[in-house]
Amino acid sequence: MKKELAKKYDHLDIENEKYDFWIDNHYFEAQMDENKQPYAIVIPPPNVTGKLHLGHAWDYSIQDALIRYKKLNGFDTLLVPGMDHAGIATQAKVEQRLREQGISRWDLGREAFIDKVWEWKEEYASTIRQQWKKLGIGLDYSKEKFTYSPEMNELVNFVFTKMYDKGLIYKSKRIVNWDPQQKTAISNIEVIYKETKGAMYYFKYMLENDSNNFLTIATTRPETMFGDVCVVVNPKDKRYQKYIGLNVINPVNGQAIPVIGDDYVEIDFGTGVMKCTPAHDPNDYIIGEKYGLEKVNCMNPDGTLNELAYEFNGLDRFEVRKQLVEKLTQLDLFIKSEEVLHQVGYSERSNAIVEPYLSEQWFVKMDELAQQVLDLQASDNQIRFYPKRFNEVLTRWMENINDWTISRQLWWGHQIPAWYHNQTQELYVGLNPPNDIENWTRDEDVLDTWFSSALWAFSTLNWREGQLDNQLFNRYFPIDCMVTGYDIIFFWVARMIFQSLEFTKEKPFKDVLIHGLIRDEEGRKMSKSLGNGVDPMDVIDQYGSDSLRHFLLTNSSPGQDIRFSEEKIRSSWNFINKIWNASRFVMMNLDEVIANQEFEKLKSVINDSTNLSDKWILNSLSKTQKQYFEAMEKYEFTIAGKVLYNFIWDDYCSLYLELSKAQLNSQDQNAIILTKATLGFVLKEILIMLHPLMPFVSEEIYQQLDLHTSILEEEFKISQFDFAIEGFEQVIVEAIAKIREFRANQDIKNSTQLEFSLNLKESNYKNFVELNLEAINNYLKTLTNATVNLSQLDEEVTSLQVSDFFLEILNSTFIDVEKQLKELEESKNKLEQEILRSKKMLSNQNFIAKADPQKVEAEKQKAQEYEKQYQLVIDKIANLKK
Repeated sequence: MKKELAKKYDHLDIENEKYDFWIDNHYFEAQMDENKQPYAIVIPPPNVTGKLHLGHAWDYSIQDALIRYKKLNGFDTLLVPGMDHAGIATQAKVEQRLREQGISRWDLGREAFIDKVWEWKEEYASTIRQQWKKLGIGLDYSKEKFTYSPEMNELVNFVFTKMYDKGLIYKSKRIVNWDPQQKTAISNIEVIYKETKGAMYYFKYMLENDSNNFLTIATTRPETMFGDVCVVVNPKDKRYQKYIGLNVINPVNGQAIPVIGDDYVEIDFGTGVMKCTPAHDPNDYIIGEKYGLEKVNCMNPDGTLNELAYEFNGLDRFEVRKQLVEKLTQLDLFIKSEEVLHQVGYSERSNAIVEPYLSEQWFVKMDELAQQVLDLQASDNQIRFYPKRFNEVLTRWMENINDWTISRQLWWGHQIPAWYHNQTQELYVGLNPPNDIENWTRDEDVLDTWFSSALWAFSTLNWREGQLDNQLFNRYFPIDCMVTGYDIIFFWVARMIFQSLEFTKEKPFKDVLIHGLIRDEEGRKMSKSLGNGVDPMDVIDQYGSDSLRHFLLTNSSPGQDIRFSEEKIRSSWNFINKIWNASRFVMMNLDEVIANQEFEKLKSVINDSTNLSDKWILNSLSKTQKQYFEAMEKYEFTIAGKVLYNFIWDDYCSLYLELSKAQLNSQDQNAIILTKATLGFVLKEILIMLHPLMPFVSEEIYQQLDLHTSILEEEFKISQFDFAIEGFEQVIVEAIAKIREFRANQDIKNSTQLEFSLNLKESNYKNFVELNLEAINNYLKTLTNATVNLSQLDEEVTSLQVSDFFLEILNSTFIDVEKQLKELEESKNKLEQEILRSKKMLSNQNFIAKADPQKVEAEKQKAQEYEKQYQLVIDKIANLKK
């Protein structure tokens, strides 16, 4: 032994230096061992905008648990770290910092501003690495990536150019989602729709040359009326047919605009008259394209109105809305307003209300790419989603996907590799600038962050087109499992799939494991506005990384949200403390015994032993290992955690450690040695199963066993113990429980020794009890301060039903006949219900005809057993009532 475990479990001390030990010894570096099966995961790269949150902690804990589990199963594992430059989010953070210093990015210029962002990146990248360390994430730092590194920039430019040459990327002037705060386009899935209070405003559009007639038009965005080019009615609407072909006067600028007919307008919706503003509404844009209408943009990129708004030039759109209503009221052109509750789009990053805005942008043509994804998921080679329902989410999205707006009007990010000729405006796209660069100007826009992130699954493995000798890519691609939240299936998962299919011709990953969101204890989403966020690093400081990880991993099924609970984290800490104390007991009793005995040697010794408790715990270990393995293979961490908890807390700590004391206190040296070896062996196997969930404490305890240098050098194997000890649980374990319950109910002190007689009449365990009576008494004496004998009692007794026999104790010390009768009546009622259920089932001809014959036979045996037990209870009740 190196040293004894400390008397108290101290997570701060235990988790202090473990991570450096793992990193220094290269335990997480890919081995490239051809004798082992590869298993790889690449982490969803966190944005370099700040600290990791609880969602990151959950996500990374899952990945780390899988990597450690696979490593212990003999795989050559790789967990690739990386971070995302997060264009719009990071630029917003840096601009905010500069504003606090009285500086704008325009004061600095593009290059100097980007230098400032790199400084920010280095600062927060360092913070994130320290947080990975505290969480214990097994990352291969030799392969760390950044989405805006020089090599990533080279790949992004290659992909853009290739897609452009193939016609998958194009530039067009179209309506986009515009963030007026960031002054950039954003994609559809970066728009968050919120129910917002607003108003519907009604205005008069007077008929040209007719001051007595007007059409009533309703809009929620009066400020866009400066961009109106026509009024549209349904040609089948009898109310307005006579107006088609006439002109009306736009009330905000006095311009005459035509009334046209199109069945896009619903007759029964609103007033049945619609203003058409092609530069400020996506549906109006379609009508404008259909009829060749002018697209009049009346707004500046910052959300203020432009010169087309006359006296409102330069005013914010919402201020214009207010003043415009006042002005038109004075001109008797405003009719009324009605309060409405409607869905309004907000920018995910800036929270500004999104403006539909006509702008020239770069787009990815999605129909062909989406079809590749749909074809993959319809094939036998499909990516497996856990849970399966999220595959349907993906396919529905791909079936209805719009072209992807990929250009952003930012400075931080991959600048689009496109140049415009200064005289001819000829467009050139390529990996390298034009030769006569002095005659060309580069496109100032950068690419959407998700464009580079879409390449993450293969860019992290150094993929390059045509590079056949890429060992990293060839060995670990496709990656085995992508772990992510359901909220970014559209943002990221879908895009990784179609980009991988397009460029590598392979799916990017075999499995996608989806988890939910972490909510507060009331079920609300955590947010700054609610002030209900929890810093995972604070939780680790208070309870330890192992406690946090155990809570995160074992309290939610795949795809489900989880509620943060400090109480449950505290329970996880208590569980670890229980393991710690149990391990201290084991280590104090190991002495010179080698806990890591060879499996076959240990089994052969046990086969010749009478140590029932050792055989029982080893049987239970094998059963637990099988259940744990099955759960982990299905990503069911909650089930794996529950199986482990029950085995460790109930079987190993609460029962077996106590049972082992009977063996350790015996005079049989062989039994003592065997029990010590079993204690150590089972503890080692427990630690191996615990390690993916609780890496720090399992490593600490394991190292004190003085086996390998690290638990990560172990290999998980399911022990094939299957000892014939029928009767142990039914007799010993249940008897212990019943005697303890009896003491509690009768308020009998543990110091009071009890002696029971065994009534084994017609018991299936009669032979087991008679053959093992001495061992049974050793266990009962140690755990309950009670003994049993086979003598029959003629006096009045209290009976405890254990399985199909009774423990009987003389009533000379205490008498509580009423209580005993009540308990027996309850047993009788339960047995009557079981007998009735069994009779109904066995009299059901459909069941007899269709059920598995073995199941029918098993039900018959249960029915006989119930009848036997029922008669015993009836006899006992009759005796008590005499």
